[in-house]
Amino acid sequence: MLLEKIHLINFKNYELLEMTFGNGLNCILGNNGSGKTNLLDAIYCLAFTKSYFGLTDTQNIRHSENFLVVNGSFKKEYYLDNDDLDNNLVEFQTENIAFGVREGKKTIKSSVNNYQKPSQHIGLYPVVMLTPYDTDLVREGSEERRKFLDGIISQISNEYLQNLLKYNHLLKERNITLKRFAEKNTFDAILLESFDERLLEKGKLIFEERKRFLSVFLPIFQEFYQILSENNEIVSLDYQTQYLQTENFESIFKKNLQKDRLLMRTSAGIHKDDLEFLLEKRSLRKFGSQGQQKTYVIALKLAAFATIKQEKNICPLLLLDDIFDKLDAKRMQKLLQIVSFAPFGQVFLTDANPERTKALLKEIKQETKQENEISTFILEKII
Repeated sequence: MLLEKIHLINFKNYELLEMTFGNGLNCILGNNGSGKTNLLDAIYCLAFTKSYFGLTDTQNIRHSENFLVVNGSFKKEYYLDNDDLDNNLVEFQTENIAFGVREGKKTIKSSVNNYQKPSQHIGLYPVVMLTPYDTDLVREGSEERRKFLDGIISQISNEYLQNLLKYNHLLKERNITLKRFAEKNTFDAILLESFDERLLEKGKLIFEERKRFLSVFLPIFQEFYQILSENNEIVSLDYQTQYLQTENFESIFKKNLQKDRLLMRTSAGIHKDDLEFLLEKRSLRKFGSQGQQKTYVIALKLAAFATIKQEKNICPLLLLDDIFDKLDAKRMQKLLQIVSFAPFGQVFLTDANPERTKALLKEIKQETKQENEISTFILEKII
């Protein structure tokens, strides 16, 4: 999958921008404030119909304007016979995606798909994005790590995404019901059981898919970390969930009823799942250096890319925003070597230090013969 062109109107600091990209490594270079990160976020919006940084739709609109438009032209490949992918004929198709916000209302339109709701778009144009803020995965609470996990799996399986959305809706309704019981000093067991049955059903499906995904993801992640660290450190991750504590999670859920009534919220379920990041069998958050934590997160994102590609047989777009901060020279070079090779397809990389990137790319060219196409764009500061 390739993003051939992008057209922005009133997106963040851009009044108007049109760009055509190369098939391989696209280096977006320029000073801080020139709009490099905003350009990558616009690409992310084409895939997820929302900003990577948690901004509301209206916050993405350029100051003093009342609408925004992001148009993208993708080239996707389709195998004509899925039984033998190595010997298949491939058909390429150009698909146009338009993401817009006007008067607080969001729209997503496709030249090839009719959507009933935006969630049906997720996963059709997969993207993996890495930014300096992603070390929050290590430092912050479990919600950040669940969002990371759900973001990958949702691009692989829309069924998973629909189950997750339904689960979160039921969870919200159950918590509202518990709060009303407390406020009115009432209790309706039958009403609560109607939520419980559906929560347990969706929760089990989500748990099973998370467990399956992590069994595929873990060895890929470990391999990338070994490459980045040159086999100097051993890493792992531990899936922490109440569903693994007993063969009958339903009993835990029901046992927590009195606790839920006191807290006025649901205290057990897959919304409490977490990932523990481990370095040499110890907590990465407590014992890992800044460089180790950043290397760990980079390996997580590269593994996300590789797992999506493996599961969907589509090469996602890889967006790398200012990722050289707190990496030593060896790890910077190793990362660029990895993403410069053809299997990574189309990569977008930003850097506020153009000379650093150019020097690293020159060195890689001299050391390797098999390389991805490299395109360089210099952004000027936009007022």
